[in-house]
Amino acid sequence: MVTRRPRSLVGMRSFLHLKLKEEIEMSLQAQLESLKEVVIVKIMAAQDLKELNQLRVETLGKKGPITEVLRGMKDLSPEERPKVGSFANEIRDLLTTEIERKKQELEETALQAALVKETIDVTLPGRPIKKGTRHILTQIMEEIEDIFIGMGYQIVEGYEVESDHYNFERMNLPKDHPARDMQDTFYISEDILIRTHTSPVQARTMEKHDFSKGALRMLSPGKVFRRDTDDATHSHQFHQIEGLVVDKNVTMGDLKGTLEIVMKKMFGEEREIRLRPSYFPFTEPSVEVDVSCFKCGGAGCNVCKHTGWIEILGAGMVHPCVLKMSGIDPEEYAGFAFGLGPDRVAMLRYGVNDIRHFYQNDLRFLSQFKGE
Repeated sequence: MVTRRPRSLVGMRSFLHLKLKEEIEMSLQAQLESLKEVVIVKIMAAQDLKELNQLRVETLGKKGPITEVLRGMKDLSPEERPKVGSFANEIRDLLTTEIERKKQELEETALQAALVKETIDVTLPGRPIKKGTRHILTQIMEEIEDIFIGMGYQIVEGYEVESDHYNFERMNLPKDHPARDMQDTFYISEDILIRTHTSPVQARTMEKHDFSKGALRMLSPGKVFRRDTDDATHSHQFHQIEGLVVDKNVTMGDLKGTLEIVMKKMFGEEREIRLRPSYFPFTEPSVEVDVSCFKCGGAGCNVCKHTGWIEILGAGMVHPCVLKMSGIDPEEYAGFAFGLGPDRVAMLRYGVNDIRHFYQNDLRFLSQFKGE
């Protein structure tokens, strides 16, 4: 015999089940509402973007309280789940909007603070900026170049690595010439070397010059290298400026007149020069050129070694053999050449007693020569 349960008991259980689901729904909505209020308070209290971002992750992230609340929806009926889900999405959207609004507010506040902090007071005096200047040797060389440019000379530069042919043979120094020993050369190979003077530039220019268009007047400045002991007056690297004029009817008087003009421009209008016989393989006759002492005016001092004269450069008339090797007829053309050292000029002018000071890059020394 089957015993039936009273209909009133079954109805009561259905009622209680329905009632429980309603309570669960109300409980989830209450949790979400409470969460909203708490999080909004925290959003308003956030002091910086880092704190706000941390709050966003903790609230809206996968492990956040909204996700935990939504997990409780499994106990709801299919009809109630959309309601709670919609309410949860509204809360999520609201909190997202509030966080974004607070983010913009904090960014604006941070920007204003940065602008205030970084404001430049244009009335304050500026910081002095130290300006560099050209090296003293560069200044001397440019001064000499300017003098000769004003006299119609062209500036010609050449190779620092040269052939034996142009460095020696074209300067009337064949391979067995004893004057080669005067040069103390740095050889790279038997026929390649680092130039010992800027004379190769003159040889290369002479063979290319078109004399039908006029005389050759050139100046060749640059570095030269010799195997020498580094001491107060010598260096394995130094500078040289050589000049050359080739034309018809050039005489020793033209050489002297040119050098007088140059020395007066460099050391003062009251300067005088004198020529002393000397020897260079590439000039004949050859002379050493002295200038009257610009410190004592010729009376005698420690600069001129109490002679009244300072040796300043070597010069002479271009040797006929040098002209022939460049394809120039020495019966029709003549020329003079001279060479001086800017390093020596700088030492004499400024009373520098050690040539090495120019190459040691000591700003305490170099900053004394500001130039213009």
